[in-house]
Amino acid sequence: MAKRTFVYGATILLAANLFNRILGFIYQYLIMSYIGGEAYGLFNMVFPVYMTALVLTTAGIPLAVAKLVSEEISLGHRTQAKAIFRLALGILTISGTVVAFLLYVLTPVLVNRIFPDPRVLNIFRICVPAIFVVSVSSAFRGYFQGLQNMIPTAVSQIFEQITRVTIGFTGALSFSARGVEWSAAGLALGMLSGEIIGLMVIIFQYQKSKKNLPTSGESIPPLQHTLHRLWRLSSPVTLGRLMSSGLSALDAMLIPSRLQVAGYSAREATTLFGQLGGSAFTLLTFPSVFTFALATSLVPAISEAAARKQYQTVRSRSSEAIRLTIILGLPCLIILFNFADPLTSFFKSPNIGPILRVLALGGIFAYLQQTTTGILQGLGKVHLPVLISIVGAGVRVPLLFILTGIPQWGLRGSAWAYMLGWVTMASLNMLSIIRYSGMALDLQHFVLQPLTAGFGMAISFRFLSPLGWGYSASLQKLTAGLIVYTVILVLNGAITRSDLRRIPWLGKYLPLK
Repeated sequence: MAKRTFVYGATILLAANLFNRILGFIYQYLIMSYIGGEAYGLFNMVFPVYMTALVLTTAGIPLAVAKLVSEEISLGHRTQAKAIFRLALGILTISGTVVAFLLYVLTPVLVNRIFPDPRVLNIFRICVPAIFVVSVSSAFRGYFQGLQNMIPTAVSQIFEQITRVTIGFTGALSFSARGVEWSAAGLALGMLSGEIIGLMVIIFQYQKSKKNLPTSGESIPPLQHTLHRLWRLSSPVTLGRLMSSGLSALDAMLIPSRLQVAGYSAREATTLFGQLGGSAFTLLTFPSVFTFALATSLVPAISEAAARKQYQTVRSRSSEAIRLTIILGLPCLIILFNFADPLTSFFKSPNIGPILRVLALGGIFAYLQQTTTGILQGLGKVHLPVLISIVGAGVRVPLLFILTGIPQWGLRGSAWAYMLGWVTMASLNMLSIIRYSGMALDLQHFVLQPLTAGFGMAISFRFLSPLGWGYSASLQKLTAGLIVYTVILVLNGAITRSDLRRIPWLGKYLPLK
């Protein structure tokens, strides 16, 4: 049952994330078609400061709540689990209030000193209250994640995204007569409204669920002890996310400047960098809806097994998550590699097709890095992903500097630098999991079976290549390739009946044998 809970939770999140990602693609198309890139650019200018403020406000506490609540529930300590949640909720409410208030007061100063365009003043002021809302809702999501109940988070995210798209688009369209900055303010209003609705939905579900988790009779540890546990788990996560934000900012400065060294003009370099993020990485990260769902479900699932000293369960869950990441990620990357040109042309970036192919070659390591980070966090080794990401940056950043500046390489050199960084981080994460959990490196399930199916899928694409790249022909290729991939996985034993039975809504229709 526990194993089914882990897969069930991951599948619930996967469905919600996939729905939200598709809705986000539609939203982005509507904005670019009817609102314009300038308004969207103004809205995106506030995000680096907004996300940094969120990282500082939440401080990795939601992940710590998920892990600690899962451990206490697995030991039958329901009272302690609720005490951890209430403490975290209080901390996040206070920190969200203080940070949001300070940023709102200091907005005029920040706009003049940090942002390159003063028109973002009203946009940022609308976004600032969302810091408080997200902080509070993250406590509830961490709590439900610790209970391995992913439905409240999934439902709140769906309502949040629907509200964001509806109010954001209509608001931006309605305000467009007053100027571009007001259209961007409409997008910000949609984001804030979505976060508020998401919080209301998850609070409602919390009130409904309280009766299903009655308190137990054990004593509550001292406040100082619980604070220490939260800090010990959350501080490395905060450091890692701050470092990730800083490295993203460094990449944003480094790549355009090195492209200019390679011979591009400043405008050409900026355009290429925008296409790299807006086209190549948008497409590459779409399959991460699978790995995000797995990573989110892994933290409480592995924490529960570790707390009970069920080390075989820890190893089996870790192995299963890695296997599923490879099985789900590999066909997505084969599709991106083969359909790179038409996909990037759809995003008005036809020159980025070769870059996407390079990124697709190493994309499986990017997906594995996310899943294995969740495993390490579930094992309580929250400091290891931070250290490994530093090593990965030590590989990526020098290569970005060197390769991007070579005229013959340019943006292709940037793609190779990212790819080698992912290989480094995923490999080190995998070695750490083997060391601390004793998990075996299952070459048959991790490599041979998926690669066999992937090879068959690639051959089917090659065989059907005379069909061309029209919509109908591409759909036929895609369908045929996925069928070949799935059939080979079933034939070589990579997908079993037990795997299918653990999928929500499908398993109950399958016989036990």
